[in-house]
Amino acid sequence: MGSFPATRHSVVAGISSADQQTRRVAFDALVSAYWRPVYKYVRIKWRADRDDAADLTQEFFARAFEKGSLGRFDPGRARFRTFLRVCLDGFVANEHKAAGRIKRGGAVAFVPLDFAAAEHELAETAGASAVGESSVMRGPDDDALFRQEWVRALFADGVTALRELCDATGKQTQFAVFQRYDLDDDVSRPTYAQLATELGIPATQVTNYLAFARRELRRLVLERLRALCATDDEFRLEARELLGVDAR
Repeated sequence: MGSFPATRHSVVAGISSADQQTRRVAFDALVSAYWRPVYKYVRIKWRADRDDAADLTQEFFARAFEKGSLGRFDPGRARFRTFLRVCLDGFVANEHKAAGRIKRGGAVAFVPLDFAAAEHELAETAGASAVGESSVMRGPDDDALFRQEWVRALFADGVTALRELCDATGKQTQFAVFQRYDLDDDVSRPTYAQLATELGIPATQVTNYLAFARRELRRLVLERLRALCATDDEFRLEARELLGVDAR
């Protein structure tokens, strides 16, 4: 996550850069942000099996990079994630028409894609019951489905970045408080007093540690969101919808 570009609009602008290195760094960041939503969307909406969904995901990004198709995005017509989803639907539909087996990954190697982890996440969501082996699923709304998985991936990347930040700055306890109170959903939420006893800290520090972690997570998510939006207006709209903040 440390390689995620911090420059404003660097991902969306960078994928159409004339400089090959800039384009490649931006595209790697794009793949990191979108491969899980793409994979899960193909599994659910297109009812692809695991192997075909993995193949289609890798080939979609490989062809997009080689042909520069995502660089033709027009921010005046749609949000970038909507444009990407429409491109994905067209790609999968064409592959179905061709009735050919996808060759995994094409000629382009991207960041590592952990499809097993994505499959585990998919199994934990309500949409997993809709995953099948054939045909196109009629609902839920395509854009809502893709957005749901995009948001899930955005926050998962933010949490990973927060963990790395806390590890690097000696704030592991702050992250532990945040994880136990806000993230762990397989156990009942502890009280502040229980957390303090469990982690060996004063009860008064639990509030401060949670405030720090939540503030940093929001900052990290906003950084990633800004880089994945094509315009300031799109960024502000997404920030309001996702976090309820008026970002600048």
